[in-house]
Amino acid sequence: MKFPYAVADHWEGEFQEDKFQSWVDALRSRLGDREASLGLVFMTPRFFDRAADILEIIQLHGRVPWLAGGSSTSLVCNGLEIEENAGLSLGLYSLPGAQLTATHFRQAQVEESTGPAFWHHETGIEAEATHGWLAFVDPFHLDSERWLQQWNEAYPSRTIVGGLASGLLSQPLTQVYLNRQVYEEGGVGISVGGQVGLASVISQGCTPIGDTWTLTGVERNIIQRIGNRPAYEVLAETFHQMSAEEQLKSRGNLFIGLVINEYLEEFHRGDFLIRNLLGADPGSGQLAVGALPRTGQTLQFQRRDAAAATEDMHELLRRARSKLEGRRVYGGCLCSCNGRGKNLFGVPNHDAGLVEQELGPMALTGFFGNGEIGPVGDRNFLHGYTASLALFVAQAD
Repeated sequence: MKFPYAVADHWEGEFQEDKFQSWVDALRSRLGDREASLGLVFMTPRFFDRAADILEIIQLHGRVPWLAGGSSTSLVCNGLEIEENAGLSLGLYSLPGAQLTATHFRQAQVEESTGPAFWHHETGIEAEATHGWLAFVDPFHLDSERWLQQWNEAYPSRTIVGGLASGLLSQPLTQVYLNRQVYEEGGVGISVGGQVGLASVISQGCTPIGDTWTLTGVERNIIQRIGNRPAYEVLAETFHQMSAEEQLKSRGNLFIGLVINEYLEEFHRGDFLIRNLLGADPGSGQLAVGALPRTGQTLQFQRRDAAAATEDMHELLRRARSKLEGRRVYGGCLCSCNGRGKNLFGVPNHDAGLVEQELGPMALTGFFGNGEIGPVGDRNFLHGYTASLALFVAQAD
């Protein structure tokens, strides 16, 4: 019998210690004689009081040296998105030749950081020792933007992918997990090195509109001129060149896309960092955006809706499948925005189902979060309305 490299399952009942132990034992047995290298667990707030007990059982009975995860009201398991009474999602991953290390980081460290060497010391991981990080972060007690900026500098050109945990809307409380420890602040990061790497698919849910342009006048978050013309004029022209149907879809759904790597010969979907279009003033000809663009940067307007998000994810998954051809994919972790799911698409299992459809069945765990982490170009960013997929893959020879 051929055993898989990774398995995942969903626990939907209440926590009963003996039954839960048996469930973890059964999941572990599906790996056969393979040793689990990593466990990922995501659970809903109804398990908060028993989280430490759950982690202990998983680590003991799943026999995993590293266990990490976080909380959310909606979970991902294989091709399913469980958005009501979600319970718990657990994945066990056997990653041959992987060098894994995990760390818990806190706001105090973000404030104390003096540069890359600080984080190398705190995590025990030098930049050249890792292919990338999988990270789960509490959004209420950590300055995620500042932390990510610091890790971009400490681990340049390394993928950092994951998401911000979520909990009940009634209180600013989430949990993140590392081995048998439950943390209600900070974040956890799993460094992936050795013979296993991290590949990412970051679907920001937009489709490009019109042409690419060069920014020729910018002051902080105000775009004054595009292609030496008033910025509003270019936006209005782009809008009016669309069909009546496209114009209708675009009302209230327009965004900007900023190219991160200007050295590419051509710009395609996935090369743009999507940010909000906050305002447009026909009088001054200026646009206010939720970013700090720079003069000379390439811009393209974008539309975000259910159809655009589906098209975007299909294309990016197909591109990933082509790039990974010939490399073993051991399994994955999917972090989707709370604004996606049935609320956006009108059908269940949209993002997880597309992963399975385009990449084939695999052990997939994850959650719906308060924000997503992933690379655009050679830097990592916080995103919204995004599906952030991390894939554990065999390193290319």
